[in-house]
Amino acid sequence: MIDVQRLRVLRAVAEHGSFNQAAAALLITPSAVSQHVAALERSLGTQVAARSTRGVTLTRAGQIMVEAAEAVTAELAYARQQIDRLGTGRTKLTVATFTSGGRILLPGALARLAAAHPDTEIHVMEGEPEVTLPLVRQGTADLALAYHFDGPLPVRPGDRTGMEWSELLDDPLYVVLPRGHRLAGHGSLDLSELAAEPWVLGCLKTEAYLRRYAELAGFAPLVRGSTTDYFFACSLVAAGVGISLVPSIALTPAPADLHIVPVGPPGPARHIGVATAARSRHQPQVATLIRVLREQASAIGASRPSM
Repeated sequence: MIDVQRLRVLRAVAEHGSFNQAAAALLITPSAVSQHVAALERSLGTQVAARSTRGVTLTRAGQIMVEAAEAVTAELAYARQQIDRLGTGRTKLTVATFTSGGRILLPGALARLAAAHPDTEIHVMEGEPEVTLPLVRQGTADLALAYHFDGPLPVRPGDRTGMEWSELLDDPLYVVLPRGHRLAGHGSLDLSELAAEPWVLGCLKTEAYLRRYAELAGFAPLVRGSTTDYFFACSLVAAGVGISLVPSIALTPAPADLHIVPVGPPGPARHIGVATAARSRHQPQVATLIRVLREQASAIGASRPSM
């Protein structure tokens, strides 16, 4: 029999990369963490964690057990939610979201959800996808409004942990210029035309994306401002600090004191979707929220920022 507490400890070790940090997160001693992991290894008959001076690395067996730990944790959270509903008659729905998507897509969708399911207790959590997707996997959140840039989907088809991904909206990135800028009249811009411009960025992921595409265009961007908020970045553009690269959803409604120009094809974009746990996807509240989010996304996609 595999002890659930030992799985919980192993998951903390995987998350934090060391016994000491896992111990601090769990409010137990490093010695207790080591004992739990050793006991798990004895029960399995194989090593799950390789210790070194650089930290702890999971073996393949350890990775399998962490995936199992996440599934067990999620099932227990779901069971607790069902039991709570028996006592209160209300369903708790926890929605995780990134900032700009939540600001535009969620309010109308949540209002419609509340109207359709008045017995639902709605909770909202804000965070980037690398934070919120594990919350869905672990059962802390029922669904996450999230995004990814080019590359693989954040949730793989047939994900072992039961996660599913529903695409909502392609969210193209626009060049944002102050009024009166020499390039403001262009119908579209290639990034190579912006090689000499100073930049203000509203997201660390956008910065990495810009640097990658700028390298392909033959230049290194001069970054004069870096923020974690697209709206703050736009205010710095208006102040003349630099230009920016901003997703269309963060430009809704289009700011009056800025000029928005699309990037020439193939234009960069991020892709917005909903991550759900398979067990909760068919709950009436979750199904309703996904449906109204799709409708909100369709309406947003039909009204891009004016050029």
